[in-house]
Amino acid sequence: MASTSAAHLSLSLLLPPVSSPRHHLVTGFPYPSTQSQNQSRVSLRTRAVSADDFLGDFGARDPFPAEIASGFAEKVLGNVNTEHKILIPNISALSLAQLDCSPVSPLQPPMSLDDAKALLKKVVGWRLLDEEGGLKLRCLWKLKDFKSGVELINRIYKVTEATGHFPSIHLEEPNQVRAELWTSSIGGLSMNDFIVAAKLDGIKTSDLAPRKRVWA
Repeated sequence: MASTSAAHLSLSLLLPPVSSPRHHLVTGFPYPSTQSQNQSRVSLRTRAVSADDFLGDFGARDPFPAEIASGFAEKVLGNVNTEHKILIPNISALSLAQLDCSPVSPLQPPMSLDDAKALLKKVVGWRLLDEEGGLKLRCLWKLKDFKSGVELINRIYKVTEATGHFPSIHLEEPNQVRAELWTSSIGGLSMNDFIVAAKLDGIKTSDLAPRKRVWA
């Protein structure tokens, strides 16, 4: 810690020679222009200041006895013995693609239309189908050729294999793949369908899509 006692430093200022008889003010001191032929020196006295004069206390500290006796903690927002915890993000804070599919009980009711519409905003390219068998999710991919459709189906299988929840896939000639998702055991949609849909959104398809024409 730097000492708080005053220290004196000698600071020399080099001044150019002057020829006119006027006075110059250097740091507040009048200095005659006729003093030196070549260079002039001014001695200034400065005080060395410790770091405490500027920075004060760092970080948190324990309260003083007088502060505890005053009951200051009762007058501020929060508790004295606040416990800090690291919370695991809940489902709403996570992307659907980061979630895992879970077993669905046959007694579980299917997802309502309102809930399905809310989750539909979290997936890309999928739309809702309200059929007699219940709600479904459908997505269409337009590809450049039949071979690209086969390759896309292989990529879909690799993604869904780990989930255990598979879509119904149709390769429609000449260059379209149609995928539908629903949970047949409950006759409608479950969270698993949207989780798989979000994972399928992450599949790379740019190399399988038709090339766009560029007109000169």
